[in-house]
Amino acid sequence: MPTSGQASGSLDLEHSQDGATVYTRSTTPNTLAASSVSEATPLLLQKHGDSRPRYTISAVKAEAWKHGDSRPRYTISAVKAEAWVSTIELALIWHPKIGMVLTKILLCYAIPIFGTQILEYSLMMASVISIGHISTEALAASTLGTMTASVSGLSIIHGFASALDSLLPQAWTSDRPQNVGLWTQRMTVLMTLIMIPILGIWLNAEVILLKLRQEPAIARLAGIYLRWFSWSLPGQAISIIMRRFYQAQGLVHIPTVIMVVIAPINALLCWLLVWGPGPLNAGFIGAPIASTISFNLMAVILLVCARWFIPDTTFHPINRQCFREIGKLFQLGLSGVGQIASEWWSWECVALAASQLGPTPLAAQSVLLVSSSTAFQTPYSLGMATTVRVGNLLGSGHAQMAKLAAETAIGMSLVVAMILSTIFMTFRANWGYLFNDEEKVVSLVASVLPVVALFQIVDGATAVSDGVLRARGMLGLGAIINICSYYVVGLPAGVALAFWAHLGLKGLWSGLSIALFCAAAISMFVVYKTNWDLEVSKARERLAEEREGVVPV
Repeated sequence: MPTSGQASGSLDLEHSQDGATVYTRSTTPNTLAASSVSEATPLLLQKHGDSRPRYTISAVKAEAWKHGDSRPRYTISAVKAEAWVSTIELALIWHPKIGMVLTKILLCYAIPIFGTQILEYSLMMASVISIGHISTEALAASTLGTMTASVSGLSIIHGFASALDSLLPQAWTSDRPQNVGLWTQRMTVLMTLIMIPILGIWLNAEVILLKLRQEPAIARLAGIYLRWFSWSLPGQAISIIMRRFYQAQGLVHIPTVIMVVIAPINALLCWLLVWGPGPLNAGFIGAPIASTISFNLMAVILLVCARWFIPDTTFHPINRQCFREIGKLFQLGLSGVGQIASEWWSWECVALAASQLGPTPLAAQSVLLVSSSTAFQTPYSLGMATTVRVGNLLGSGHAQMAKLAAETAIGMSLVVAMILSTIFMTFRANWGYLFNDEEKVVSLVASVLPVVALFQIVDGATAVSDGVLRARGMLGLGAIINICSYYVVGLPAGVALAFWAHLGLKGLWSGLSIALFCAAAISMFVVYKTNWDLEVSKARERLAEEREGVVPV
């Protein structure tokens, strides 16, 4: 709906002879039109009452050349698309062309993030696969060690790092882009402190697992695995932080390219250190050593590439400011742990419950978990792209475009979910054969896959809605939604259906579906009721208070 004082009419697109996009708006009785996008087109069009400077493509080039900086920052086509999309904000109406442009921008963010996620997942899978051929005991120990590392360490690191999703994208498009570097430094300091208790758990994993009544032989090997794997923790923490550092600035392809290099190196190291010739063959401990080398190498490359590809305006000098506001950043990160780790842990709870059903349901649970986790990488990547895009738009003061970006992302998640659901339903009868040849396991997988296919629809919507909440800095609300949906509703319902209603594994996954439906419904309602102008004001207040040394949580 056009607001008061704006002309109403339809939105049209034309193309000039040189192929540049032309935006016109037919009105009655007048016609408003924007000229062809060229090097004189403002990158972000100035709105009434907005005195902030707007830059043209020519001005950006001149500024770069003036400082002797010839490194490419933006392609002309990307700047044209950005300028055109910014123009649409004046219309305050939806048009299919708007959706197409926003979809293209979100895909440009999401596809590289998806590649990074899958390749990182392959690092862990290569370790498990290489150990799996040693013995069943070694496979069980590596699986237990990996699960312990995920629950007690990696989920916590990812949760705290999600605080950067609320801070970096807004800082990047504000008038203080150096805050991107400052917040990254502060998170690095915080992560260093967080790693201390995590390392304490990993180095004493054998004792802890024995207290939890695990098999002594398995607990011993899992403890050995974690002692070697603990050397990878600094590299993993730095990599997680640096990926968000790049993503906030739209450089989502750089981590992907680095992962393309690291993944085959990791696979080669796993083979050499687990199955290689005598001097290199370390056996069971070869896999965690390979992971340690790969993750630390990735961190080093990410840090080195930052000097080549990141604008100088992003960097903040290392000084005592990086030690300020650590306590408040910890509070924001703790909310991120509640949002991300609580969901992560709920899936591990389902795995523990499935282990009580017998070996066949446990084997089927492994197949279903790997399948759903792999499928989830697509909506998760879209959610991360949404976080960056919405955060950038809020930081630059474009409330209406942030709203349209969020709505477009939710629509895209539903399309992706329908595709994934169709794949699961079409191949459900033979899906289990990809992982196991036992007929009972394959049959059980086929019977539960319709439930998995059903919750794909809401799983994707939840991932994107959570991304919007992170962009708005509402990690605390996201944590409350997930904790209530999983631990108050979903998991109790799943246990009741599995053990009291005797639905077994299907009951557990039905409980997960209920949790996801609850989380999606609440999150989407919160996004729908968002006052986007107020969110822009909050972003400006956050940036203004940062100038005064105060960080709102």
